[in-house]
Amino acid sequence: MSRKRAAWLPLMVCAACVGGLAAQAPTFRGRVDLVNMGVTVTDRKGSLVTDLEQSDFRVVEDGKVQTIRYFAAGDVSSGDPAPELHLGVLLDVSGSMSDDIGFARTASIKFLNTVTTAVDITLVDFDVQVRVTRYGQKDFARLVERIRQQKLGEYTAMYDAIGVYLDGAAGQEGRKVMVLYTDGGDTRSALRFSELFDLLKASDVTVYAVGALDRRSGVARAEQRTILDRIAETTGGQAYYPMTLKELDKIYEQIGAEISAQYTLGYVSANDATDGRWRKVEVTVTRPGGKDLRLRSRKGYFAPYRKPLEARD
Repeated sequence: MSRKRAAWLPLMVCAACVGGLAAQAPTFRGRVDLVNMGVTVTDRKGSLVTDLEQSDFRVVEDGKVQTIRYFAAGDVSSGDPAPELHLGVLLDVSGSMSDDIGFARTASIKFLNTVTTAVDITLVDFDVQVRVTRYGQKDFARLVERIRQQKLGEYTAMYDAIGVYLDGAAGQEGRKVMVLYTDGGDTRSALRFSELFDLLKASDVTVYAVGALDRRSGVARAEQRTILDRIAETTGGQAYYPMTLKELDKIYEQIGAEISAQYTLGYVSANDATDGRWRKVEVTVTRPGGKDLRLRSRKGYFAPYRKPLEARD
């Protein structure tokens, strides 16, 4: 079988097969010298700010100012080619979605139809199993058919689904955005939340979570909201909680607008240690009035790790 053909075949991943992710320390693949930060900026009213330039930003890593080497505003860069956008859509198709799945499918298809700048779209639909398929824009019709035909399963392996997507996205260059739609908590994952949290911190994927929690009990709703908030905020994304299915269209429209308005900042860390430690990163706006703006970005990253020479075989 050719590589081209194999690339479009669904990757079937059993939840029990994902346990290996939990045992792996967070690592980066590919280039490790350029640190990429996706940044979303809004004003006091929550409106997106899209007119900032590279000189308006300041990046501080572990208390030390860094020199920004790469800058892009949305899909437009200053000098260098704009970063490619890789989009992931995670769709909960567990049994509890039976009453809402029709609208959820329609809303997700409408959303995907508006994000035409993505070079590829990775669909992950999950119940107790995790199924992954990656499509190019030319294969949009096949993607739509996939969303419409997927049957509902039983339990929910949400952590495993996110972990599988993050593992695949680690090999992609450019901007990576994941949209998660779920109506409930995790019931069958091999990954624990603490392990997933480490994977999220190690990733440069921006996560938007949509939690349809109106049918959950008060305690369960609060617990799941805390989890989804943490998943999104850790990556510089945001979580949304529609009270009715009709709100989904508006939420997806807002997410699409944020994707288009996201800034990309790249820098080479002044710290060249390869110790695998967590590095805290803070991004601020320096231009007049910048203190009134709200910025969302990931809070840091894990440094690359290489064994000391004396520890190598």
